[in-house]
Amino acid sequence: MQIYPAIDIRGGQCVRLRQGDYAQETVFGADPAAMAKRWVDEGATYLHLVDLDGAKEGRPVNGATVRAIIEAAGVPCQLGGGLRSEADIREALSWGVTRAIVGTKALQSPSWLSQMTELFPGRIVLGIDAKNGRVATQGWLDVSEISAIDLARQCAKPPLSAIIYTDISRDGMMQGANVAGMQEMTQASTLPVIASGGVTTLDDVVQLRDAGLAGAIIGRAIYEGSLSLREVFMQLSKK
Repeated sequence: MQIYPAIDIRGGQCVRLRQGDYAQETVFGADPAAMAKRWVDEGATYLHLVDLDGAKEGRPVNGATVRAIIEAAGVPCQLGGGLRSEADIREALSWGVTRAIVGTKALQSPSWLSQMTELFPGRIVLGIDAKNGRVATQGWLDVSEISAIDLARQCAKPPLSAIIYTDISRDGMMQGANVAGMQEMTQASTLPVIASGGVTTLDDVVQLRDAGLAGAIIGRAIYEGSLSLREVFMQLSKK
């Protein structure tokens, strides 16, 4: 299972939100590139980046910071936040990211999603963010009527590289991952599913692996020190 340390960027700083609430922000560092290098030094081989300003504004914003992270980290990075057009995706990829994560526009236009996967094969990830099982969009500010599971099934045909499934109710709350919900998503989709939201303990990581998740994104737990990346990688190396 691939582990993705999360680096959320707002105003050029490394921050974490609680349940996607921009009013509940904690700043963990003024130098996201240095934070990226720290996670790589602890064993990370892939990073998960979120342009929070971009998610809110609906366009890529923190390009200079993303470039600095990629240069400092020296490992592949995936980026989400405000990528809602072909031009946005091209811009993000030009910054050096390996994969672009799309969400809001994919819900609005499945045909657009298909076009993007054809234009950028193997480089598009579908981000499905859910509150109470319903898909949230526009930087988690709006909740739609479509269920996360239904969206995953609808998007089964385009050659996406993965689905990132975020349980917003768990995100940043340090209350454990929604393993049952994540497993349901893996069973509903033929695509690799990456779990996001609430990963707090080594047991969360093991349970997600055993539930068939292809990856897990870890944020607040490693920033606050309740979970050690080195210990995560040691645990996953055990059979």
